[in-house]
Amino acid sequence: MSTIEIETMSHLSTLQSSSDFLSTTTIIALTIFFSLLCACIIIGHLLEENRWANESITALLLGLCAGAVVLLASKGNSSKILVFSEDLFFLYLLPPIIFNAGFQVKKKQFFKNFTIILMFGIFGTVISFCLISVGAFLLFNRIGVTSLNTQDYLAVGAILSATDTVCTLQVLSQDETPFLYSVIFGEGVVNDATSIVLFNAVQSLDFNNIDAMISLKLLGTFLYLFFTSTILGVVAGLLSAFIIKTLYFGRHSTDREVALMMIMAYLSYMLAELLNLSGILTVFFCGIVMSHYTWHNVTQSSRITTKHAFATMSFIAETFIFLYVGMDALDIDKWKASSASAGTFIAVSSTLFALVLVGRAAFVYPLANFINCIRKRDGSNIAFRKQAS
Repeated sequence: MSTIEIETMSHLSTLQSSSDFLSTTTIIALTIFFSLLCACIIIGHLLEENRWANESITALLLGLCAGAVVLLASKGNSSKILVFSEDLFFLYLLPPIIFNAGFQVKKKQFFKNFTIILMFGIFGTVISFCLISVGAFLLFNRIGVTSLNTQDYLAVGAILSATDTVCTLQVLSQDETPFLYSVIFGEGVVNDATSIVLFNAVQSLDFNNIDAMISLKLLGTFLYLFFTSTILGVVAGLLSAFIIKTLYFGRHSTDREVALMMIMAYLSYMLAELLNLSGILTVFFCGIVMSHYTWHNVTQSSRITTKHAFATMSFIAETFIFLYVGMDALDIDKWKASSASAGTFIAVSSTLFALVLVGRAAFVYPLANFINCIRKRDGSNIAFRKQAS
């Protein structure tokens, strides 16, 4: 057989393997999933005036229904339409959501409440971390979970002390509740950096050699992570503004302006992850800087395009996440993988849920009232209703 024939057969086998990727099953799964996304958007529009329903609730319920249908169709073997990986979430879905939040945030309101955001994001996370860790240590033994060590309990506290910034964007409206939106979302962004520091510290902690310097090391690590991530985002935003203003892309094509803003924002997130920093902090502050500097240096058509393009990408990513969360709740493989009994599972889940609520309330109410005492003269107190939110 000649070399040309061998190369031709090799090329044909490569084409065959690539065509297998787009099998009928994959195409059907994608068609169903995108149909569900369209249904979420349409139903969400119809329920726009309903205060008890929005796109996130619609997506969750549709995801549950779709998961149940697939589970029944597969005779209890699987509820998955698509395989969801953490890379898909952290690399493709989360960046546009956080960037758009920074790009659209009311900067005056955000920086006006920056001290409150830091208090909730840093001290609140530490308080929640301590309570959840101690509570899990005391209660899990009574439930019958005895396989965890001290490091595991601290890791549980660090993970569960993190808040979900995506849910905040869906539940609150920036126009109706600007103060509450800026504080809760800002706290979620700072909380991300604090949780990362706590979790990494727990994983690298040598429990046989703990000294008084450990707290200073944790503080130094947090300050490094926070300021380095923020500076990286600011530099990326300023660099995009400088390039667009200097080279004046708009004289030839507005597409290049929009493309450069998108790519540089995504690049800042990837660089932060590459350097083991907080990508959420970086891309959030990159969005703030781009909205203040870069956005004012592009053409009028690019301003309209970027505003709607970023919002659309964020909206689709959010809906995708909530839709899959609803489907993932009925993932039979995860239920089968657990060797715990139904009673133990319910007890552990209920305990963790209660600890999260207690940990949240333990810092929200005291810190909010402390802030009210300090800001009494301003007349801008955090009302009890806002604290409960």
